[in-house]
Amino acid sequence: MRRIGKRFPGVVALDGVSLEVGKGEVLALCGENGAGKSTLMKILGGVYQPDSGEVLVDGQPVKINNVVDAMKLGIAFIHQELNVIDNLDVAANVFLGREPLIGPFRLIDRKKIYADTEPFLKRLGLDISPKTRLDKLPIAQQQMVEIAKALSLNARIIIMDEPTSSLTLSETERLLELVVELKKQGVSIVYISHRLGEVNQIADRAIVLRDGKNAGGLDRAEISHDNIVSLMVGREIKSAYVGSKAKKTEAYLQVRDATSSRYPGRKVAFDASRGEILGLAGLVGAGRSEIVKAIVGLDAQGAGEVWLGGQRLEISTPRHAINHGIYLVPEDRRGEGLVTSMTVRENITLPSLERFSSLFMISRDKEKTVANEQINSLKVKSPGCETRVVNLSGGNQQKVVLGKWLSMSPKVMILDEPTRGIDVGAKAEIYRIMRTMADNGALILMISSDMEEVLNVSDRVAVMHEGQITGVLDRIDCTEENIMQLAVGKPIPAAKLAFVT
Repeated sequence: MRRIGKRFPGVVALDGVSLEVGKGEVLALCGENGAGKSTLMKILGGVYQPDSGEVLVDGQPVKINNVVDAMKLGIAFIHQELNVIDNLDVAANVFLGREPLIGPFRLIDRKKIYADTEPFLKRLGLDISPKTRLDKLPIAQQQMVEIAKALSLNARIIIMDEPTSSLTLSETERLLELVVELKKQGVSIVYISHRLGEVNQIADRAIVLRDGKNAGGLDRAEISHDNIVSLMVGREIKSAYVGSKAKKTEAYLQVRDATSSRYPGRKVAFDASRGEILGLAGLVGAGRSEIVKAIVGLDAQGAGEVWLGGQRLEISTPRHAINHGIYLVPEDRRGEGLVTSMTVRENITLPSLERFSSLFMISRDKEKTVANEQINSLKVKSPGCETRVVNLSGGNQQKVVLGKWLSMSPKVMILDEPTRGIDVGAKAEIYRIMRTMADNGALILMISSDMEEVLNVSDRVAVMHEGQITGVLDRIDCTEENIMQLAVGKPIPAAKLAFVT
């Protein structure tokens, strides 16, 4: 890719960016959110057209007008934001647009696509039926289905945009092994990830973008966390744990006998203090997201008692939770946290329009004031509050979700995978915001599958296994080994039992 330029309304996404990848090479593409990584790869994958520059494959200039053209050239794209159709089954997603047809009526040969999908699922170590509907699978397994689709294309170049952001440790290990296997087979991989440990593990080279331009490149021997971060942000990123300065109110939030539709027979009970960050750890599928959805009224079949500041709350809908100052930042930001066709201003003020209205008329000026405050506070990279959210990078979209609730002075903020797909610089900013909120008297409940994040941010850690809390660790006992033991259901002496009624 030579001198690629791309503009969006009010945004220069790419300014003369160049990139090369050799046959059988793993090229890491790094940069902060908004640096232009995904835009550059969407041009290679046929999603966008460049305003300037050229793309060459095998040394010959090519015109990639659409995704079909990219596929014909052997280019497959595994997107950061899931591109699955969740009311179709696994096999239908893997062979979408390439379905084998039989008979005079040209019907889909379902028997063949089910049989052809099986080897790709096994190759990924994915123990699910190709007949399973996507909406029955957690996000991690939906991500693996996208990877299976790319494998089914027999691609020469595979673009992986944050492929492990929703995967468990074992699934991540399998994916990285698969990257090495593909490399040996001569497949080229462009690997975009904010998990710099993965980049260090598998990349042959790394290219770093900053503000839509080439910031530099690193050969294999030069790849290190410090070197990549230096090129990405030009400053040192501190991620060590910062203790709470807040005066805590013990048992400010009390959850008793909570159940979710996924684990209806498993009761969850715990206490959390005002002014603390309580990490909620566990393997994917442990029931963490499900139990917080039950707490905020998103799970119609969920049950349990929620007490806040000594008062029992009646929460049967999300609006009830919002009215009590309990807010959820969901894991799936695009599907559940944003209306991407709307502007930054509209998204930030959406949950509390009554604050900006008088005589049934909404004051745009009041909305803009609050939206701009959040843009500045969270350092959202956006031309302004009237920019449509769909035009922002994934990390900046996540900041908009966060800003929506921060503008409403939360009492309890529940963050489900708050930094999934977010670069190291933006992570540090969000951690700072979380700590500031806690220091100002809010209670933060953070779900995270990133072990480093759990250890660096949490004041205490509650660990779940198969729908139940297996133990709660004080800060002094928060180690990776202790958390993983509890996550697989093995009790340890250091862990306290969660409150049991």
